[in-house]
Amino acid sequence: MITTATEMKNNFGQYLKQVTEENIEVIITKNNQRVARLVPYITDIEKYMSLNDNVAENDYKYDKRTVSYDEFMEIYENSSSRMEYINGKIYLLASPSLNHQVLVGDLHIKFNQFFKDRKCLPFVAPFDIHFHKIDIAVPDVMQPDIIVLCDIEDNLNEKNKYIGTPRLTLEILSGSTRSKDMVYKLNTFMMSGVSEYWIIDSKRKSVMIYVFKDHKIEDFTHFHSGEVATSTVFEGLKVDVEELFSNLY
Repeated sequence: MITTATEMKNNFGQYLKQVTEENIEVIITKNNQRVARLVPYITDIEKYMSLNDNVAENDYKYDKRTVSYDEFMEIYENSSSRMEYINGKIYLLASPSLNHQVLVGDLHIKFNQFFKDRKCLPFVAPFDIHFHKIDIAVPDVMQPDIIVLCDIEDNLNEKNKYIGTPRLTLEILSGSTRSKDMVYKLNTFMMSGVSEYWIIDSKRKSVMIYVFKDHKIEDFTHFHSGEVATSTVFEGLKVDVEELFSNLY
């Protein structure tokens, strides 16, 4: 529903009732420009998904329903579903495929061997990380497939939750996550201070490594079969690409 700022001011109670009781979102205009939204406060994932399914594309242009960080945390803490929060939107995480788990397992073993007796430690999902992007107050909340933490002792809160930024993140692409991992997550990792981002592409049997510095891409290398994917941030950390994909089904 679309209304003017004047109409909203004169009939606020009526619009508030429609929003709270009928789950209708009201877009407010001023001088023929869209300037604000009046939306229901969402507390459960089913309601969020239902409202997104009913989005009128012409009302939202190219955007869908967004929620506040507080809304997301309330939904998340009262749900058994795995989910991520990126740019104000909630993404439900599907169960991983067999090959995804094969790759995660093999990579975690390689990373564990490399970081043994070192300060940094690798961890696998699910592990919530709140990524604080520069100049943006609201964090993104994600569960990268593998993360490397180098500052654990200095970044644990009173609930024994990690609140820092991983030095390295790694994602294994799937058909449903390819765009999210290669666009939205790449941007979040870069803008939040991650140093290196590995993208594992089982479809093309390749490994992409992005190196970030000062919230910009400093280097990018695409490794294929017959080559060895090599970290820039961690000297000596490397993965034989052909060997990595040799155990897939």
